Amino acid sequence: MVNIAVFASGSGSNFEAVVRAEKEGNIDGKVKLLVTDNQDAYAVERAIAHDIPVFCFNPRQFNSKAEFEKEILTKLQESGIDLIVLAGYMRLIGSTLLEAYENRILNIHPSLLPAFPGLDAVGQAFDAKVKVTGVTIHYVDSGMDTGPIITQEPVKIDSRDTKEDVQKRIQRVEHSLYPATIQAVIEQIKRSG
Repeated sequence: MVNIAVFASGSGSNFEAVVRAEKEGNIDGKVKLLVTDNQDAYAVERAIAHDIPVFCFNPRQFNSKAEFEKEILTKLQESGIDLIVLAGYMRLIGSTLLEAYENRILNIHPSLLPAFPGLDAVGQAFDAKVKVTGVTIHYVDSGMDTGPIITQEPVKIDSRDTKEDVQKRIQRVEHSLYPATIQAVIEQIKRSG
């Protein structure tokens, strides 16, 4: 069994999608921990509802990213975590976690990277008046949304769409694509031993 930690800073809709996929048997892994830097994140309520332990930290209580990542790493090791899944976690991952979980950290981003990295990718795509945006799932490296791409799925933008319309369509894609991709990565992990 591959043990998963999900990192989230907000509503946790992708966290919920991953947990549901696990419960439905579509992910051959176990979500063992939610890590958050926001004690008020709705993801925390979702984790509690699913009886999943939560590790909440306040970055301001640490002198450096390395310091709080060491604390996170201790929690991950205590939970036997094999795979980290970022789901709306709004911080760059530093070298402490990157080294400990090399090629074992996934992120989901609401654009067809390398287009529209960073914050408000849907807004960026909408403002650029592109006809197609989408969803990217990639491995995490030290840059912002720059890691090797695992999979992408396009989402069309119609001229009558509002930003909210596009956001909803992207989330529907995310909620099916992320669990399927996590399962594919789990199968790779199992094959590689």
